[in-house]
Parts: sequence; structure tokens; C-alpha cells
Amino acid sequence: MSDYSNVRRVYAVSELAAEARFVIEGRFPMLWVEGEVSNLSRPGSGHWYFSLKDDRAQIRCAMFASRNRYIRAPIRDGMAVLARCRLSLYETRGEFQAIVEHVEPAGEGALRAAFERLRATLEAEGLFAPERKRPLPAFPRRIGVVSSLSGAALRDVLAVLRNRYPLVEVLCLPVATQGIEAPPQIADALEQAQALNPPLDLIVLTRGGGSLEDLAAFNSELLARHISRCAIPVVSAVGHETDVTIADLVADRRAPTPSAAAELIVPDRAELTVRLLGAEGALARRMTERVSAERRHVVAVSRRLVDPARAIEQRMQRADELRERLARAVGHRLGGAATRLQHARGSLGRASPAHAIEGGQQRAQQAWRQLVRGMERQLASASATLRGTIRALDAVSPLNTLSRGYAVVSQPDGSRWGRVVSDATAIAAGARIDAHLAGGTIEATVLATRPAPTEAPEEQA
Repeated sequence: MSDYSNVRRVYAVSELAAEARFVIEGRFPMLWVEGEVSNLSRPGSGHWYFSLKDDRAQIRCAMFASRNRYIRAPIRDGMAVLARCRLSLYETRGEFQAIVEHVEPAGEGALRAAFERLRATLEAEGLFAPERKRPLPAFPRRIGVVSSLSGAALRDVLAVLRNRYPLVEVLCLPVATQGIEAPPQIADALEQAQALNPPLDLIVLTRGGGSLEDLAAFNSELLARHISRCAIPVVSAVGHETDVTIADLVADRRAPTPSAAAELIVPDRAELTVRLLGAEGALARRMTERVSAERRHVVAVSRRLVDPARAIEQRMQRADELRERLARAVGHRLGGAATRLQHARGSLGRASPAHAIEGGQQRAQQAWRQLVRGMERQLASASATLRGTIRALDAVSPLNTLSRGYAVVSQPDGSRWGRVVSDATAIAAGARIDAHLAGGTIEATVLATRPAPTEAPEEQA
């Protein structure tokens, strides 16, 4: 028997089952399986046991209570589902089985396909890139929570914040987190949060878990782009740890649950208290060391001090010497200044402007008299010229001509003198005329006109 055992490796049943389980679990990563639920059982432990089958095969499945409690719509026999699971072996009975992490109705396949397409598009644009993620503030003062007021997620976040860091101010921005109206409402809430004054330090976007359809609002392209453009850091805490949404991928940080988000964004006051007490102790020790060092320095310096009475006596003697030197220097400077002042007074008297002013006044009076005489001569000459011009004008004046018996004939046209008639042939019989004489005007009517007489021609020799 011993020889036989040395040639062949003999496994115990439990050992073989464990080895098989290691092989299966190491060979297959997390995967998705689609099938129909059958033989569903829910024992008192809260775990779910069922089979997934199609028309040719079936596989045993187990979904433990820690996972199935997040499923909003419980599964039932005959239901077509998609299950995310890992493969394993139940060693006790040697049964091949799938350990289910998440299950959803098979109709959600179209939603998941749309999710994967949008995920690929946004990832290609760089919206998920780690380098665009912003750090969260270590000690936020104002936090905005975008969530449904009726959801448990908001209550979980507020409870954790109140217990961990009651100093923070929390502003709730209520929105719908499910349905067709949810994405625009959440996008508007992000815009409102950025316009608040005083500003927020960060924003938490949260809701509880659910199916892929329930979380569809957080897989919206509209919401994803609003999160990427948000000027305030955004923490996404949507669903449970197994739920991953587009909002989680775009946000600056993702938290697996709402409570984990609250723990992520604020420090723990208990930890802060321990750190502060440690810093206080270290500061006290440093202060004690510093005081001791300064005390030693004071003692050393005091030993080198000179008797202040002797130092004061020397300073007083030195002050007396300086006072005498100052008095002599001031007397010398004042004597020299007085001499210079006397010289300056003599020079100022000789250079007094009174002499120059007196000579200037005499020259100004003489120039005035010359100006008056010149203007009188120019005025007399201008008066004589004006009288000659008046006589010349009077000689050729029309009024002077009228006084010698001449008249000016005109036709009235509304003006003062009318239109002057210079040619008898230019006026017709019966026309009204005015004859202007030296003593006045004669109004007349033309009886007839005749041309001027011509001179008789000279006789020829």
C-alpha cells in the first residue's frame, strides 16, 4: 500500500474540492450570465439560492444577503435576468456554482449597451482622465448635497456629517433622482450651486441603490457634461458599491455609498481631537524647552553685564565734554554769520533798486511827453486831410447838384428813391414818376416822351 501511495498522488476529497475551487476561481474573472430563474429559495438566513437555465443547461447560483439586500425588485421563478457573478465550487457538496454579486432584469440589456456606448464616447473625450480630477478640500466649510429629500441617502449623509464634523454647513438642493425629469433637475441644481454666495467648497451628488433603469438619470450625457464643467469639486455617491454610473466616472471622486461619501469629504472630529491633543503636547514641550534655553541665556548674559552705575558716570562725563564742544562750535558759527550778514547789508544798500527805479521813472515821463507830442501832430494832420476830403465829396455830391436846379427822375418801386430813369425813351406815356429836387419830391404823370434834339450837321466847305 505504501509503495502504491509513493507512485501516485492521492487526494483527500476535501483537498481535491479545494484545489478545484482554486482552479475555477482563478480561471474565470467576474462575468455576466443571462438566463431564466428557477428553483428559487429564500431561507431564514436571507440568502438566495436559485438556478439559471436556458434550453440546454443550468447552473446553481447563490446570492448572499449582503448583496441581495440592494436589489430593489426581488427576482422570481421564470424571470429572465442578467447576473454579474464569479464562478466557484461549493466544496461541501462538490457542486459547481456561481456567486452572484448583482442581478437585474434581462430587459436592462439595452440600457447597459447604451451605458457602454456613452462610457466609451466620454472616455475618448478625456472626461474620465485622472489628471482632470481635482483634490477635495481638507476642511470644507460649506457643502451642497444634491439628492432627493425623501431618500435614505440624504439622511445617511447628514447623519454621518453631523457625527463626524458638526462644524460644516450643509445646504440641501432637492431634485428628482429617478425618471425623465431627473437629469435636467440635477443639472439645474449644479448650476444653482455654482452661483451661491458665499460659495460652496464641494458638492455631493447622491441617491440609494437600484436597478440600471432606476439609475438611468445618472447615466445621462447631459448630467455628465454638467459635472465635467462644474467649477466646484463633485463627489458622486450613487447606489451601492457594485453600482457604477457615468456620473461616478466623471466626478472628481467616487464614493461606494452615501455614508462613505460623507466619511470621505469631512475629517473625523475624534481623530482631529487626538491630533490636536498631540499637537498641544508637542507645543507645550517645545515651549518648555524654549523657556529653559532662554533662561540659561539670560543667566549667561547677566554674568557679563557691567555695573550700570559706572557706565552712567562715564556717559555723564562724556555728555559734559560734548556740551562744551557744542557751545564753542555754536559761538564760532554765530560770529562768522554775523560778519557775513554785515557785509551782505552793505552790498544790498549799494545794489538797492531805488536808484534804478528813480531813473526809470524819469525816462518814462520823458517818453510820455514825446508820445503825446507825436500823437498831437498826427491828429492835426489827419484832421486837415479829413476836411479836404469832405470838401471834395461835397463838390461832387448829388445833393449839391440838386441845389443848382437839377432834378433826379425815378419810377416808384417800393424803395426809398425808386428806380432812376436815365433815358426818356425807357418810360411810357401815362407812367407815374417822381422828380427829386433840392427842396423835396414832385409826383407827376408822363404825358408824352420825345427824344433829345440832335445837333444840326456842319455845312461842308
